[in-house]
Amino acid sequence: MQDDDYAYDEESGDWLPAAELAARRASAARVEVRDSVGNLLADGDQVTLIKDLEVKGAGQTLKRGTLIRSIRLTGDPQEIDCRFEGIKGLVLRAEFVRKR
Repeated sequence: MQDDDYAYDEESGDWLPAAELAARRASAARVEVRDSVGNLLADGDQVTLIKDLEVKGAGQTLKRGTLIRSIRLTGDPQEIDCRFEGIKGLVLRAEFVRKR
């Protein structure tokens, strides 16, 4: 029999193995980001725009159908961080993109 470290889980009121409690907390902290049609997005995915978007501060308009490569999730379920040529720090709303 192995001796595991146990930790008290305040939510359930039980003593759980520390590894199991850490896994529960990590899965609870993970945010699901979904595109306009409900597909789950992940870091590194490619998305296309479903609407023309004016980029504030850049004086540019991204047209519908524009491919955005290598997105990054921000921790906010409605925003994704990405790069596009000529625009630094571009943040898009998930409701305006579709996973490719």
